[in-house]
Amino acid sequence: MSGGAGSDLDRRVAELLEDARRRRERGRDTIAAIVKNQPDAIVRAYSRVRFLILRQSFLDAIGQYFPERGEILDLGCGFGLFSLYYAIMGPERRITGVDLDARRIEMAKRCASALGVTNASYHAEDVLRWRDERTFDAIYMLDLVHHLPRASVAQTLERLTARLAPGGTLIIKDVADKPTYKMLFTLALDRLMVGMEPIRYWPVLELSSLLRALGFLVRVHPIRDVLPYPHVLYVCRRS
Repeated sequence: MSGGAGSDLDRRVAELLEDARRRRERGRDTIAAIVKNQPDAIVRAYSRVRFLILRQSFLDAIGQYFPERGEILDLGCGFGLFSLYYAIMGPERRITGVDLDARRIEMAKRCASALGVTNASYHAEDVLRWRDERTFDAIYMLDLVHHLPRASVAQTLERLTARLAPGGTLIIKDVADKPTYKMLFTLALDRLMVGMEPIRYWPVLELSSLLRALGFLVRVHPIRDVLPYPHVLYVCRRS
């Protein structure tokens, strides 16, 4: 390799590393701003915990499957923490957040307003009954499936397939039932948050088989964590 070609390659590598550094820094600043602008002290504390569990590296690992522009649906958006992150990090995206809890939706709207975010909108609706005739370039559910009644999961996922645009992607990040000690750790924390409502952590093979039966090509991989959470990411595209 000539000296000139080697210098060009070194310069390109340096540029890519600098771009990655700037993106990480921007992401950290974005998370800090989302937490800071929560209108309630309890929600701010909750936000810190959620961003500790699904921290920036995880969000970026999930977000790599989202388009940089287009319509994205966040089902079970809660306080809008992650939809706000993805909206700020991708200003050409238009994100729609849906959650059953009207208080959480109001908090998400207030935080979006405080941050000046105009490309994220929020709706207080039951995700099991929510209807929208639009199609989306990506749909994601973060830690939602294990809170849904088991009997409703297949029907809910089937409805979502009709809302995906051609070439669209369904992203599910959920919790596996194995290893047992990680599942029990996660269950204990879930119980603190939601009390005794039904929770079912799906076996990876069972959920991935259901998604394939609906016509998806499914890529499954765990998200490694120093904390004892059995995170699993399902990246689903129509075959």
